[in-house]
Amino acid sequence: MIIQSVRSSGHLRIDQLAELTGASPVTIRRDLTELEAQGSLRRTRGGAARSGKYHENVPYHVRAAEEEEAKASLAVAAASLITDYDSVIIDNGTTCHAVARELAGRPLTALCLSLHAAATLGAVPGVRVIVPGGPIEPDTLAFLGSQVIDAIRDMRADVLLLGACSVSASHGLMAATYEDAQLKKASIQSSSRRILIAAASKLTQTSNFRFGTAGDITHLITTSDAPAETLAIFNDEGVDVTVV
Repeated sequence: MIIQSVRSSGHLRIDQLAELTGASPVTIRRDLTELEAQGSLRRTRGGAARSGKYHENVPYHVRAAEEEEAKASLAVAAASLITDYDSVIIDNGTTCHAVARELAGRPLTALCLSLHAAATLGAVPGVRVIVPGGPIEPDTLAFLGSQVIDAIRDMRADVLLLGACSVSASHGLMAATYEDAQLKKASIQSSSRRILIAAASKLTQTSNFRFGTAGDITHLITTSDAPAETLAIFNDEGVDVTVV
């Protein structure tokens, strides 16, 4: 609850967090210390603020619950760009999982880079679901390793549905881990249309590993509070920008 509240609001005082959670200020201070050590937020004088860097160790269910309404709107917009019988690479992550829910039941071929998306699509007849094999990451259920990259390179997809841990005007598209960055880079190279789906909050964060630039994307779907200067960078690269 603390992580979700701080990341949604940007900054909260200890007394506000105590009221939200029902915990004592002493407990809140202890929790903030622990969460800052994990990289989930940043301690401030008398409170906590959203971390400037998006870390991979935030639990999947916490990330899935963040900005649910925005993700649903982004998912609808992304699904509308997919034509029946397209072949699609669906990236891992909570936003792409939301898009998978919108695509369930449609006549598509989908290479899913996480079991979350694969299970969602496979539960309803319609989509031909392909998984790359190999080990999966606990919690996120994202596929890992060289088998995934081989599967991506063996496919020529009509569309890539791409998530990003962060998008920086100066550093480009970034992921929290080196392995994920390599998968995203291979996916970009193996697809004709590349749709980046990212809420505005992702456009003001940084991560450790760069996997592309604005020019590597053909479409950007984001929310209406996205920074105008960041959208201008994509526009200048000829990217089709959709704001929901």
